[in-house]
Amino acid sequence: MRVHIATDHAGLELSHHLIDHLTGKGYEVVDHGPKEYDAEDDYPSFCINAALAVVADQAAGQDALGIVLGGSGNGEQIAANKVKGARAALAWNLDTAKLAREHNDANVVAVGGRQHSVDEATAIIEAFLAEPFSNAERHVRRIGKIAEYETTGEVPA
Repeated sequence: MRVHIATDHAGLELSHHLIDHLTGKGYEVVDHGPKEYDAEDDYPSFCINAALAVVADQAAGQDALGIVLGGSGNGEQIAANKVKGARAALAWNLDTAKLAREHNDANVVAVGGRQHSVDEATAIIEAFLAEPFSNAERHVRRIGKIAEYETTGEVPA
């Protein structure tokens, strides 16, 4: 699986840890930045680029997911969700990470680097990456309605 990762300055240490950790577990990790610490960095570009890459890879048939990190993960999730086809979920424990994949087929996970220890954040991300989408009809239908609105601007019935 290819994993696209992006962060802001607050998640940079966690990002470096995850790149090494996930690469060691056999994931192909693509780092969308930043490359160095800058407290004034603008995370939206990094996170949008990671989400764009996930959506493009999935459209091409590549097994891919994304990770966006920040102090809280909120802004990074918002940025990633502006990409058509991205479904970014803020995960703060194992259950929210698993349910994001199982029920929502989330393709990007957002985690707050200042909210968790490195071990907790790593476990949350591993849970997200490992959990399959259920393909349950009700979940497929609901995701379809979100995609319909995203494409047409019309609120589905």
